[in-house]
Amino acid sequence: MSLKKSILVIILVLLIDQITKIYIKTHFSLHEEVKVFDWFRIVFVENKGMAWGFELPGNYGKLVLTLFRLVAITGIGYWLYDSVRKNSPAILTFCIALIFAGAFGNIIDSLFYGIFFGESTNIDVASFLPEEGGYESIFYGKVVDMIQFTFYDDLLPEWIPFWGGQHFSFFDPVFNIADSAISIGVFLLIIFYKKAFPKQNEV
Repeated sequence: MSLKKSILVIILVLLIDQITKIYIKTHFSLHEEVKVFDWFRIVFVENKGMAWGFELPGNYGKLVLTLFRLVAITGIGYWLYDSVRKNSPAILTFCIALIFAGAFGNIIDSLFYGIFFGESTNIDVASFLPEEGGYESIFYGKVVDMIQFTFYDDLLPEWIPFWGGQHFSFFDPVFNIADSAISIGVFLLIIFYKKAFPKQNEV
């Protein structure tokens, strides 16, 4: 896969990611949701930390996470460049491009959303470039999430030992397009490991 095609993949993912995030940020109040199907909801939440809501305490914790993202994406970028230079299998380059795009998409939120947008609350919808300034300084922006696939959200059947009759929900995390790109890239690398790393498999 050529460098031009890799860049095209990255640009496409970033456009979809940022368009959806900006729309949600400027049209939804915090925690507002739209039910698309029983198992699919659009829910606006903001993530101060990493995936699955993990975060380090305090302002320094947020700064450390943002700096970690910058270091990580530098390494992923070099991996992508090196894969293209070595003419690696297309599936490997494609997966790295997806992972890079996803990581970069969330970095944009962390770096710039705090200064570009107003604060989102349960009542107020944020505005873009408000006169009073953004809700945070650079490096301290929150990542916008909005996609939720809850495949089961009900009481468990009574016949199930120990947990029967109790409420159970499966796959509650809320994520975004950037997260999806990273997950798909990693998943495809696992599925097509032998094609992505043929030399390692020859040893």
